Amino acid sequence: MYTSFLVHIDQHIATVSFNRPDKANALHEKAWEEMPLIFRELHEHPEVRVIILQGEGRNFCAGIDLTVLMNLQRFHTISCEGRKREALRGFIFKLQNAITAIEECRKPVIAAIHGACIGGGVDIIAACDMRYCTEDAYFSIKEIDLGLVADIGTLQRLPKILQPGIVAEMAYTGRNVAGTEAAAIGLCNRTYPSQEDLQKGVLELATTIATKSPLCIRGTKEILLYARDHTVAESLNYMTAWNASMLLSNDLLEAFAANMEKRSPKFEG
Repeated sequence: MYTSFLVHIDQHIATVSFNRPDKANALHEKAWEEMPLIFRELHEHPEVRVIILQGEGRNFCAGIDLTVLMNLQRFHTISCEGRKREALRGFIFKLQNAITAIEECRKPVIAAIHGACIGGGVDIIAACDMRYCTEDAYFSIKEIDLGLVADIGTLQRLPKILQPGIVAEMAYTGRNVAGTEAAAIGLCNRTYPSQEDLQKGVLELATTIATKSPLCIRGTKEILLYARDHTVAESLNYMTAWNASMLLSNDLLEAFAANMEKRSPKFEG
């Protein structure tokens, strides 16, 4: 169904791979169209409980393909300045929404990063729930070197993940942050010495998550994102509403029964 991504589902784990290795997995317009469709489909897929996002070839993702930026010239054909700016704003919204689809997907998304993670790649991993990388991976908010202000999520999400001063340094300089430094500053949860080790470690993590109550995992992601953007009081209030709606589930009964019977629980999809 997709030309820019590989999607594989096995044992409740979906693996989504950027599939333009000859272009360092840079995202052309077709990729930006496919990405939100994939994550919305996985959001609804009854068998999927967790998602791994990775890149084929030598790199994770080199961000937006330069052909997309070059095609911005098409907006100059619109004679009305107001409509021209409206169309350009709509194009930026399209890219933003493609990444927001990762966040809106209620299945946890784990980014497994090797090689380059540049520009739009950083926007994408900032929308993921967890990030892991190889020691030789590197990250760069490259927009500053292209005469751009990063505009599709990095400057909005990274300050909620990292210290604001670190985000500012990365955004102002465009410098490369190596995998080991990424782990030290909290951009990644941990590093692995090789891509093989990374894939093995991330798969073990995903397998563990897939054994938990899918209903509770979806709720945990929703509550974490809500808490990020609201006060403690607002978040606690929202939590009561969620638990009042979802607490009395079959999963709760199954968890108690499994504990008493000394067995692993078997949760519904």
